[in-house]
Amino acid sequence: EQAVTEDIDDTPAEDATAVDPKLLELLVCPFTKTRLVYDAGSRELLSKAAGLAFPIRHGVPLMIEEAARKLTDADLRRL
Repeated sequence: EQAVTEDIDDTPAEDATAVDPKLLELLVCPFTKTRLVYDAGSRELLSKAAGLAFPIRHGVPLMIEEAARKLTDADLRRL
């Protein structure tokens, strides 16, 4: 029988899914081409101009309308 081995990843969970800050500087809203605001708490990129929040999953921003949620009034006040 083969022994099962696990890959050891010493990277903290937060860092493993973190978005590269340089990437954040380059990304713009795919609909309005305006800048995005990174919300680390909710792991989303917020577009005030489009009124959308794009989720970040496993360190990858999902920049499609189907994945986005509409910004709430509370979200807009924070921007």
